[in-house]
Amino acid sequence: TMLISGTAFSNQWMSKGGERDEALHLKPDHENGIEIFEVCAACHLTEGWGTKDGTFPQIAGQHQTVLVKQLADIREGNRDNPTMYPFAKPESIGGPQAMADVTHYIAGLKMNPDNGKGEWEEGTPDFENGKKLFKDNCVKCHGEHGEGKPEKFYPKIQGQHYKYMVRQFEWIRDGKRRNANPDMVKQIKEFSDDDMKHVINYVSRIPVPKEDLAPSKDYVNPDYD
Repeated sequence: TMLISGTAFSNQWMSKGGERDEALHLKPDHENGIEIFEVCAACHLTEGWGTKDGTFPQIAGQHQTVLVKQLADIREGNRDNPTMYPFAKPESIGGPQAMADVTHYIAGLKMNPDNGKGEWEEGTPDFENGKKLFKDNCVKCHGEHGEGKPEKFYPKIQGQHYKYMVRQFEWIRDGKRRNANPDMVKQIKEFSDDDMKHVINYVSRIPVPKEDLAPSKDYVNPDYD
């Protein structure tokens, strides 16, 4: 269970207190998490894998802190997501306890071993350019393997779908994603479209630790058999 102190909410891009703070300090109810996740599964699939075409992100295995922050930001209108907003509202899934339950459940799901990847394979000049850009710009926050930093709300980006990440990167760079970390906006504002695609291609190909992956791309979540 990810329990964190109030000081972790001091980031300038974080709202302090409120239901997100409460949700991260509550003991999650696993069975209730399964029940609530049925609402999310309509788009993110019962495995939490999202879609390779980038319409819906993979959320399986994401840090609970990140999931709570994004859910709260959508509920509070700090992140524009008209598709998800009706499903995220308290009337649909409940209050802080429900947030704790469902995010804890999602964080424990095994990830898709076959995520959507960019077009450039290891060894090509475009792949190598992406690798260098990643090391120079992204490692400090997202980690060497894209593992993120749960205590700082930096998402795990390893194993995420290429097309979804490109869209989010572009929105963050161009000021369309209002809840983006200002440090990231500053870091990537000079990226060309090609550089953006190269770095995301590299991220989409970072290997995910085997223990975090489902046994095969045909895996079915046993909680919904």
